[in-house]
Amino acid sequence: MSVKAVLEKLAPQKVIGPSPAFTVFDALKMLETIAESGPIGRSSLSKRLELGEGTTRTLLMRLKKARLLTISRRGCALTEKGKEVWIQFTTLIPATLRIEDNELTLAVHSMVALGKNQALKVNKGIEQRDAAVRVGASGATTLIFHNGRLILPTVSEDVSKDYPRAFSQIMQLLKPMENDVVIMSCGAIFRAAEYGVLAASWTLL
Repeated sequence: MSVKAVLEKLAPQKVIGPSPAFTVFDALKMLETIAESGPIGRSSLSKRLELGEGTTRTLLMRLKKARLLTISRRGCALTEKGKEVWIQFTTLIPATLRIEDNELTLAVHSMVALGKNQALKVNKGIEQRDAAVRVGASGATTLIFHNGRLILPTVSEDVSKDYPRAFSQIMQLLKPMENDVVIMSCGAIFRAAEYGVLAASWTLL
C-alpha cells in the first residue's frame, strides 16, 4: 500500500460539525519528527507539531493502531512498517527545506520541496497552488527541470535567466535533475509555508 493510502486512512473522515483536529499532514510531520529524533515523548511531539495534548494522543493512537509506531517509557519510535512508509515518502519527496527571499517568494516564510521524477504529474501548477492555499499557505509555485533547464510552466522557459536569485538558491539547496519537480510554498507564518509545501507535494504522490 502506498504512503498516501496509508496516511489518508488515519485522518478523520469529513463529518458534519467542527473541522477535524488533525490532518494527514500532521501525521506526516509526526512520522518525520519521530524518524529524525528517535524515541521521543508525547509532550515533546505536541510542542514540535504545535498540536494540543489531546490531539497528539489521538494521532499517536491512530499511528499505533496502524502499526506505524510503538509507544514505551522511552518514548515513541517507528516500527519497521513505519520506517518503510517514511522511506517511501522520502524516496519520492527527498527534501523539504527553508529557502531565503527571492523573486518567486510571496510571503515572509518560504519552503521548497523536491519531487523526484514527478514532472509528468504537473500541468500548470494550479493543483499544487490550490492544495497549498487550502492548508493556509499564501500560495505555491511549481517548477520543472527539463532538458537541462529549470522551467516555470506558462511563465518562464529558463528560470536561470528570468529569476536568477531563485534559480541559484534552488539549485544549491535541491540539485534537481531531469524530470524532477520543485515546489515553493510561502506563508505569513512558518507552519503555513511548511504545511503548504507538504500539501502541494502530496498532489504528486
